[in-house]
Amino acid sequence: MSDVNTETVAAQAELHSPVRNFSVRLSPTPRGARLARLLATEQLRTWGLPSDPAEHIVAELAANAATHGRIRGRDFDLTMYVIGDTLRIEVTDTRAERLPCTQHPAPDAESGRGLLLVEALADRWGTAPGRPPRKTIWAEVTLRPAPAPGGPCFGGTGYLFPK
Repeated sequence: MSDVNTETVAAQAELHSPVRNFSVRLSPTPRGARLARLLATEQLRTWGLPSDPAEHIVAELAANAATHGRIRGRDFDLTMYVIGDTLRIEVTDTRAERLPCTQHPAPDAESGRGLLLVEALADRWGTAPGRPPRKTIWAEVTLRPAPAPGGPCFGGTGYLFPK
């Protein structure tokens, strides 16, 4: 009889352990993209993780979904999860035929730098096909401890933390 109680308690403990997985469906509009960034920042805070650079990556991928992946009546999904020391960010939209590509816009161009920012901020990024008509743009960030107070400052590498 005690074996059953032990198993039940263990199963209940597993159900209540924190799971670092977050997913939300949003409208493919500027407001939906802004909400994606705000929700991601709050979720990262809840998990006790730094918001940089993840919030900037979410902002760029969500803006791309709202701009380039938009089809009226179809939403986009934001998913974030942590596996080991890696935060994975995924944005799924319904324009599988429009794969992203990095551009080098003219210096005076007002847009076109989003994926360059993602490339600079993420440790890895790419695309994955989904069930038609979906595609997922993903980015991964290795979670590193914050520098010790009074420790050396990092700079000049283009990254927030040394790789």
